[in-house]
Amino acid sequence: MKKLLLLLLLFTYSFSIELGNKILEPEEAFKVKFEEKEDSLAIKLELGKDIYLYDDKIQINITKPKKIELREEITLPKPVEYDGFIVQLDDLDIKVPYDLLKSKIDSNKFEVELKFQGCSKAGLCYAPMSEKKVVFFDASLKEEPKNEVVLKEDKKEENIFKNEALNETDSIAATFKDSSFLLVIATFFGFGLLLSFTPCVFPMIPILSSIIVKASQNETMSAKKGFLMSFVYVLAMSFAYSLAGIIAGVFGANLQASLQNPYVLVVFAFVFIALAFSMFGYFEIRLPASLQTKINKTTDGKEKQGMLGIAIMGFLSALIVGPCVAPPLAGALVYIGQTGDAILGGVALFVMSLGMGVPLLLIGLGAGKFMPKPGGWMESVTKIFGIIMLGVAIWLLDRVINPTVTMYLWAFLFIAFGVYLKIYTHIIVKSISKVLMILGAILLVGAVSGATNPLKPLEKFTNGVAVTQKNELNFTYIKNISELEDALAKSSKPVILDFWASWCVSCKELDEITFKDAEVINKLQNFTLLKVDVTDNTKEDKDIQKRFGVVGPPAIVFWDRDKNEVKSAKIVGYKNPKEFLNIVNKSFPN
Repeated sequence: MKKLLLLLLLFTYSFSIELGNKILEPEEAFKVKFEEKEDSLAIKLELGKDIYLYDDKIQINITKPKKIELREEITLPKPVEYDGFIVQLDDLDIKVPYDLLKSKIDSNKFEVELKFQGCSKAGLCYAPMSEKKVVFFDASLKEEPKNEVVLKEDKKEENIFKNEALNETDSIAATFKDSSFLLVIATFFGFGLLLSFTPCVFPMIPILSSIIVKASQNETMSAKKGFLMSFVYVLAMSFAYSLAGIIAGVFGANLQASLQNPYVLVVFAFVFIALAFSMFGYFEIRLPASLQTKINKTTDGKEKQGMLGIAIMGFLSALIVGPCVAPPLAGALVYIGQTGDAILGGVALFVMSLGMGVPLLLIGLGAGKFMPKPGGWMESVTKIFGIIMLGVAIWLLDRVINPTVTMYLWAFLFIAFGVYLKIYTHIIVKSISKVLMILGAILLVGAVSGATNPLKPLEKFTNGVAVTQKNELNFTYIKNISELEDALAKSSKPVILDFWASWCVSCKELDEITFKDAEVINKLQNFTLLKVDVTDNTKEDKDIQKRFGVVGPPAIVFWDRDKNEVKSAKIVGYKNPKEFLNIVNKSFPN
């Protein structure tokens, strides 16, 4: 185990060092120089190697005595298209005529600001930045420093301007800069504990429990052995989360999202079906004979063989079963992406994952202590967990097959589970059997009626009473940045863009809970509602997520009536109706 930990640490360290060498610091990527000439203020923006600027993010403003935008009256080089975006690939030479300043405000002192945001061709995007210059036309005012330059990507502020409130993700990213190493680690372990009660972790509970139950068939399970098995599972899960996070932070490639394609999900679902049938006693799953031979050369070969299988399942479960995006994860990725510090970011994600795994560790410890001894009773428990594994398979297939088909599968599983439990004579078990068969029958009726939500199987019979069409939120789907820009241009209301995917459990929570709340519906009547489906993780999907710094769904971006993005309102992860309304009401009080 010590060798495995050392190997993982060395791999992560060497990987992060290699990445870090390729990343330019912000001051290397963007060099701004102001020069006062006879008739104008010259601004020179030099770009580092393989750096480009988003053309629509370039702004030239007067900020004092009052704010006035000058971009429309300043000549800039013609932009070009690169990687689906309109960008500036070369250095910028900008001239701001003094006559233009004087024509806007009658003053002898101006503060001129250049705003911009850029990316590296390697895939890293930097925070929006701003630099300022104070221009004097009256020599008596030159008591103040002439060169007043402010880099808005401040060491204590990430991706946000000083006069803007931080959203939850940016606040978490800022903790890396503002806090000590130990405080960051403790904070992220706490985040992990909170995330352990979310749907991201729930599917892993039956997976790990089934593995322990299967292992208990042929040997007595001790508390030490159960804890060790769960620890190996959690350790592999944590390494997978950390590795995926480092890759996403540096390259902008969401590894978990890439694995949510139908082929991977179907294969993994069949893995669980195979595990279920193994628990039913039809066959036994083993590692390849050649690998078993190598492992079994050691005295504890059988134990290592089992632990390797658990580690593989933990690693794959993190990437495929639980692809959740939450503010702590997004905050860590923002920090990694903007600083290139994959070591601190990766360690924080690793510790957060350990916090997420605490319930799994407790399950291993408890299972080892209270698990029945091998025998007839243990065989029945194993078969019950086999049925639960079939449930995990259906849960995975729900992301890629027709929802009505999923309803039928749940119905048959519940009915079959209920029928199986009828063989037991204990009154409690018989009662559970009847309840399961009734639930299965309700789901079957719902499937026949065309219902698609297993939690609301009779919705087709209650829709006319409970919810009227006019009280539902109607989102307009867009596919790319161009369609988004058109929708923004046409809207006279504030705009919401919801990033959604069929494999995203938290997205469905937002749809079924938050967006069906009466107060939320009433509040959002005054918004233009847009949604982008990033299920397929296409190039267009990646481009629009990259454009707004979205790690993955769910995420919600807001604009005000003037088409300005309200970054302080940005939402990442699931928010219940009360939390959602608090954020929206704070940014849009009217």
